[in-house]
Amino acid sequence: MSTIEQSIEVAVPVRTAYNQWTQFEQFPRFMEGVEEVRQVDDTRLHWRTKVGGREQEFDAQITEQRPDERIAWTATQGVEQAGVVTFHRVDDRRTKVMLQLDAEPEGAVEKIGDAVGVLKRRVKGDLERFKELIESRGAESGAWRGEVDQSATR
Repeated sequence: MSTIEQSIEVAVPVRTAYNQWTQFEQFPRFMEGVEEVRQVDDTRLHWRTKVGGREQEFDAQITEQRPDERIAWTATQGVEQAGVVTFHRVDDRRTKVMLQLDAEPEGAVEKIGDAVGVLKRRVKGDLERFKELIESRGAESGAWRGEVDQSATR
């Protein structure tokens, strides 16, 4: 399993950065290879991706969500993946967004790509595009302020 850790500072308050990240169905606007994310309910997401010409679908479960602090998830079907994104106040107008992703590359092409850092570069690019999106907008496009307790999802 590969672990990728990347962070970026965005010029918006923590609340704004967090609120935008909760708009999962807008992930295709900044995540390379993500064709669609459909929010099934408060804690379940269905993803459709296309990477290297290979289409894949998987389901993910939000295991923990605390407003303005963190969102953690794990894939429940389709891929072996888990991660967490955290939001750290730098000052009133700046936030550090940190992403940790654990993913198991499938097949020879993905394993080679992982070995040469393709996933790490993709995650870095996704965060840079998130920064562009939220800073150019200056405000979130929506928000979900509910909490998910890790113990309640088991």
